[in-house]
Amino acid sequence: MLKKVPRQVQEEKPYAELWMGTHPSLPSKDVQTQRTLLDLVRDNKALLSTDVAEKYHDKLPFLFKVLSIRKALSIQAHPNKRLAEQLHSRDSKNYPDDNHKPEMTIAITPFTGLCGFRPLAEISHFLSNIPTLRSLVGEDSAKNFEQTVGGSDETANKKSLQQAFTALMETPPEKLEPAAKELVESARKEGEEFAGGGVEASDGKELSELIQTLDGQFPGDIGLFVCFFLNYVKLDVGEAMFLKADDIHAYLTGDIIECMASSDNVVRAGFTPKFKDVSTLTSMLTYSYAPISSQKMPPVDYPYVTLNAHAYSSASNSILYDPPIEEFSVVRTELKNKTEEKVSKATFDPIAGPSIIICTGGEGTVEVGPKKEEIKTGWVYFVGATAECVLEARGTESFVTFKAFCELEGKDGSKEKAP
Repeated sequence: MLKKVPRQVQEEKPYAELWMGTHPSLPSKDVQTQRTLLDLVRDNKALLSTDVAEKYHDKLPFLFKVLSIRKALSIQAHPNKRLAEQLHSRDSKNYPDDNHKPEMTIAITPFTGLCGFRPLAEISHFLSNIPTLRSLVGEDSAKNFEQTVGGSDETANKKSLQQAFTALMETPPEKLEPAAKELVESARKEGEEFAGGGVEASDGKELSELIQTLDGQFPGDIGLFVCFFLNYVKLDVGEAMFLKADDIHAYLTGDIIECMASSDNVVRAGFTPKFKDVSTLTSMLTYSYAPISSQKMPPVDYPYVTLNAHAYSSASNSILYDPPIEEFSVVRTELKNKTEEKVSKATFDPIAGPSIIICTGGEGTVEVGPKKEEIKTGWVYFVGATAECVLEARGTESFVTFKAFCELEGKDGSKEKAP
């Protein structure tokens, strides 16, 4: 069991991300030895398990993060495995590795973001009610979109969506600047009537406020118009969503736990001063379209943990966020003590893969084998494969942890458990 405590935090300084894992750009370090986790697991492959070490080349298959979002993050997508290899080979400066990057987001405060393409009827509504949007997409593309998406041919719908979205993203600066000013002015003046009153998922008042906020952060950006193509997603605390490779998104506000395949590849096209690769973004997307509900991923009870009697009586819980990939899953555990004398405890069965645990609230202890250590908010532990792990709460404040882990699928489709 290895401990990582974040460096001395300057209270007045904003921090955007905390990374936990073995990605070579920023590998975690053991607090005592200062050796990187990457070096440690390469020296002792049993920490990963033989199967995980062999499949993922002696590295953790996932990258675990905490993000604190106060300003919109870039409009982006992450490449699939094949495209990642091509991009890395062609431009290793902007695409630093050759891995894909499906990711999962779990809200630890209320979260907002732009995620995935809206239902086509909503996009049609905006093309009909926002003149500046229609002018940037172009009358021919807009008409073709409206005529095509009324049918049931999904391939034709996706092709028409790609044509309209690509036309928007290729808008020249001299055309974008006046259109953006007109859009923002309309948002200010029209209020709840903005964008034809909006749609059921996001009304005119909400969209008016969103456009004005984003223009304050990135004046005149193409992203102001992208809002009308993408779902405006809101997650409450504990809600989650999963994004496959090639899914477009932009996170706007909130604090989140994020887990992803171990990659730092990002194809950006808006809301950013960084390198933009519009042609790659518009050609790589799947152009799947669906309502907000399809973006969310409900958790389930985690079956491989035992709560003691006090944990049960105090409504403690462990829930599993399990995306449809094998690189990672995440368990959120909340242990509650009614009094300081009685202790809630969670005992996790051994699994045939590595884990990383971070505390996001309260304090307690983490026990692996003969070692028992304290854990507080912001503290991080790595737990090797096949080790039983025990968490205990201290005090009466809720003790909240997130545990990212990998266990490979067995031949029967069920995930492996350690013997």
